Amino acid sequence: MYRPFLVVVGLVEIVAPNRLVEWGERLAFENPERARIRRWTVPIARLEGFLFVRLALRGAVPASARRLLAVVGLPLALAPDRTLAVALGAAYENAGEIELKPWVRPFARLLGAVYLLAALAGRADAPEETGTF
Repeated sequence: MYRPFLVVVGLVEIVAPNRLVEWGERLAFENPERARIRRWTVPIARLEGFLFVRLALRGAVPASARRLLAVVGLPLALAPDRTLAVALGAAYENAGEIELKPWVRPFARLLGAVYLLAALAGRADAPEETGTF
């Protein structure tokens, strides 16, 4: 059920990363017009899209992907402010000038918890790892 969604999101990130980033800025920032992305942000978005598509089409989620979900989810769930600050600093030249909308921090915490649950749920029925991510 989630696989078609991941494929669509991944393909959009590959084909139109600028539009997706701009949409996300309008959705999450009080002042999206002030955001100045770093030059590597768009290529990283494309890479993320490729990984989404690859994971969605792969079948079983590999242990390495579950570990990555846990590594990202734990700080996001426990310290969303700091995690968002680090992520914004990596993606934007002027992260200190960007004002997040009020719903972003609670949503980030929830997303981190979902990542952790997905990582842990995948362990219960996961076959042994036979290949690489």
